Amino acid sequence: MDCIFCKIVNREIDSQVIYENEQVLAFEDVNPQAPTHILVIPKKHIENIHEMTADEQQELLPEIFQTIQQIAEEKDLGKGYRVVNNCKENGGQTVNHLHFHLLGGRFMQWPPG
Repeated sequence: MDCIFCKIVNREIDSQVIYENEQVLAFEDVNPQAPTHILVIPKKHIENIHEMTADEQQELLPEIFQTIQQIAEEKDLGKGYRVVNNCKENGGQTVNHLHFHLLGGRFMQWPPG
């Protein structure tokens, strides 16, 4: 498989890992769009949120959002932060592995684009 995030999970590509457990990996974005920009992904390859099974939703989404909350607390983002998921090409997804962006450390404007 030629998925950059799977290669990060398998340690074939170096990344700055922030958090890891059996199901989830969180790491610094290499092209940050905010002072804090962390990607949170399931270790299992799932293309996007639209492709998730009901079982995967029940198992992985709570784990992903607990991880996001924990990292936000550790990064002192108490004033607020943004969580973004881009789904498929028209949604702006550029890596076809489910991932969530945790952005913080500055005021987030709306609309984002």
